[in-house]
Amino acid sequence: MDRRQFAARSLAAAAGAMLYRHPGYAATPLSAEQVPGSVPDSLIEQARFPEGFLWGTATASYQVEGAWNEDGKGESIWDRFTHTTGKVRGGVTGDVACDQYHRYPQDIALAKQLNQKSQRFSISWPRIQPTGTGAPNMKGIDHYSRFVDALLEAGIRPWCTMYHWDLPQALEDRGGWPNRDLANYFADYAGILAKHLGDRITVWAPFNMPWAIAFMGYAAGAFPPCRTSFSDFLKAAHTLALAQGEAHRAVKAASPKATFGSAYEMAPAYPKTDSDDDRAAAARYHAMNNVFFLEAAMKGQYPKAFVGEPPYEVMGFKAGDEKLLYAPLDWVGFHYYTRRIVSDASKEQFRSGGNFSGTEIESNSPGGRDPYTRFRAAMPTEGPLTDAGLEVWPRGIYDLVTQISKDYNHPIIEITESGCGYLDGPDEEQNGRIPDGRRIQWYREVLAELARAIADGAKVRAYHAWTLLDNFQWGEGYTERYGLIYNDFRNQKRTIKDSGLWYGRVAASNRLNV
Repeated sequence: MDRRQFAARSLAAAAGAMLYRHPGYAATPLSAEQVPGSVPDSLIEQARFPEGFLWGTATASYQVEGAWNEDGKGESIWDRFTHTTGKVRGGVTGDVACDQYHRYPQDIALAKQLNQKSQRFSISWPRIQPTGTGAPNMKGIDHYSRFVDALLEAGIRPWCTMYHWDLPQALEDRGGWPNRDLANYFADYAGILAKHLGDRITVWAPFNMPWAIAFMGYAAGAFPPCRTSFSDFLKAAHTLALAQGEAHRAVKAASPKATFGSAYEMAPAYPKTDSDDDRAAAARYHAMNNVFFLEAAMKGQYPKAFVGEPPYEVMGFKAGDEKLLYAPLDWVGFHYYTRRIVSDASKEQFRSGGNFSGTEIESNSPGGRDPYTRFRAAMPTEGPLTDAGLEVWPRGIYDLVTQISKDYNHPIIEITESGCGYLDGPDEEQNGRIPDGRRIQWYREVLAELARAIADGAKVRAYHAWTLLDNFQWGEGYTERYGLIYNDFRNQKRTIKDSGLWYGRVAASNRLNV
């Protein structure tokens, strides 16, 4: 595959963010030159998770539901994108996906069978407001109400992401996320959800990967609406941060039981060298790709992500926006997949070619990624790669969790997504069993490092594996499999993989060698 395809695959499942080296690290970080090794068996054997730890999985509405035009649902930007020739590998769509809109009782029963206690799912905005504004579509509300009731009956905590990339197409037609008006539209939508479901859902996050929403859609052009304007990216990022704050207030007003957190993209990464310039570049990457929205919520301001003065005028920042941004989170949620390496480009002449490589993994263009942050990012390949092309780096989750813990006064943390893509399928010689040992080993090593972070004082209360079952994997269609459950998309037959059975035993015992 070419670089753009490789990079797009990375972000389809994960995200690129930075954890840079500074004296706040709980442990000396590994240098970029060190080759990652496997986690010692002793660390896996000793790993323990606290009583009451919440084991779960994560899903997303467009990736699993199907029923793309049923019961009054409006068109989303992903409906439009996948129905456009040449956009998705294999020419497939999410029109049916896993058909979970109709089959959710079966999937919830499987989650219960695997001893799951938390299910992170998302609600499709155009199911609730087909054009993004106005009175709610009660058929959409009723569907999610039944879904939540089924989770609760199974003893599973409903964990709601309000927006996982499927913007109503009608709002994109009004300018999309660069249009500041969307912050108030989103707050109205959030208030509707809290009003109708807040008696049973107490765990809310506004966005999945807000940085990716803005960058992939409006700067890189890899995901809908496929724009390639860095100024549109900055405007979209500011609107999303405002929407985060407005949604926080709307949910809290409508539901006294509500707790409000996040589902940010984060991945530990390191300066390419130990030079001051590369360390400064990694700090900018950390600020832009990792904690941009977290700082906005917790402090009402943006972190130091830029070389020189922040481009507030380009972003559309107005007097008083600090108060609108401020929305202190009850807990901090973020994803973990892999790491990044960052180098400085601030001393070079910036030459924009008008295009981006497809994700935060940029080509070696003069001057770095953009005229404001001036860095280069790369995903290393010293370690083994998953079938989806992501480097296996278990140590990263330890570095990430301990850094966020220190920087934000030891908040409650939830790992909102974490997993790996391998293509293992049914083995006919073993009666259809799915022996995906590489996935088990990936989880063993990553979870051992997470347990180490908890032992060192991090307040992690939940881990959500990505994902419950194989699904529509964005631009890669059905060519990647991240699920603990195998889905045969020809007939929607579900089969629990060996990794799913193992994860179920982990959830029952809070141990990894099971």
